[in-house]
Amino acid sequence: MQRWLAVGLLIAVVLIISLVVIVPLLNKGLELHEAKNNLVFKLQQYERILDTKEAVVASMAKIQRQHEQQGYFNSQNTDALASAEMQEFIKKTIVDSGGQLSSTQALPVSNKGKFSRISVRVRMTGNSEVLRAVLYKIETSAPLIIIDQIDIRPMRGVMNTTTRQIEPSNDLNVNFQAVSFMRKQAE
Repeated sequence: MQRWLAVGLLIAVVLIISLVVIVPLLNKGLELHEAKNNLVFKLQQYERILDTKEAVVASMAKIQRQHEQQGYFNSQNTDALASAEMQEFIKKTIVDSGGQLSSTQALPVSNKGKFSRISVRVRMTGNSEVLRAVLYKIETSAPLIIIDQIDIRPMRGVMNTTTRQIEPSNDLNVNFQAVSFMRKQAE
């Protein structure tokens, strides 16, 4: 009986030691193995990302070249030259469309970030077909020109001397601002 009791105590001591020492060691080993597998997986992901770096950089350079070739921004060296070029383009557009240019006025240049906003105030007269043609040519031009703050008013009719009646006119007085952008020059 004492032998069985001694064997039982020995088994109990071995079980207690294994529960206190061996099981926590096994659990810690499993946790470390899982953490290692997660880190290896992340490392493989980062390596795949780094492998595509050159392709991404080349693609960005290609997109940048295409963007510059589209000519959305004014390529003049100074704001004054850009404004003069825009005024000349608008004048030619209005005259070619059959309208009459009353005036153009360069507005102060405003800078925002890496770009300069070139604005020109324009006054013109013409009928609705002339206005349509002018707006279409300006808005589809390169470099990009945007029409802002447009004001369209009918022209006053002319008095007929024989009937003393005002004859209606199809002409319009049009005031608008044309806005273009250019990249700031490196200083």
